[in-house]
Formats: sequence, C-alpha cells, structure tokens
Amino acid sequence: MFAGFLKVAPACTACGLDYSTIQTGDGPASFIMQIAGFIVGFSALFVEIKYHPPMWVHLIVWLPLVVALSLALMRPGRGLMIGLQYRNQR
Repeated sequence: MFAGFLKVAPACTACGLDYSTIQTGDGPASFIMQIAGFIVGFSALFVEIKYHPPMWVHLIVWLPLVVALSLALMRPGRGLMIGLQYRNQR
C-alpha cells in the first residue's frame, strides 16, 4: 500500500487496485496529534502531580515520547483512513 514511509503507492502490487483516487490529506495527522497529545499530556500531568520532577526531566522524557508516538501511529492511521475512505466511497 505504501511506496515510502507515508507515500501511497499508485496501485496495489498484488491485485492492481488503483489508489490514485484516494486522498487522505491531513486527516490522519490531526487524529494522531489528538491521540498522542492526550496520552502524553495526561501522563506528564500525572507524573508532575505524583512525583514533582524538574522541568528538564519532563523535556527529556515527554518530547521524545510524543515524537515517537506520533511517528509510530502515522502509518497505521493513514492506512486506516485509506481503508475507510475506500470502504465508504462505494
């Protein structure tokens, strides 16, 4: 389905299904920002209330986590949006 990390292939290599009509835009990114923001934001808030670490600990822990979580969810989220768009297109 993908030709690169997020670039959609022009067609399926197994069955030849044309992917050129499917446009996801920034839909997956907005959902993933909300999901990652919720998880990391409330986790950081919990850690701050319970343990009171210094700010540099928050920066070292939460910034890489939000980046990793966003990148990890981007490809499955885009695939899900493509699948839903294809399913509801007909």
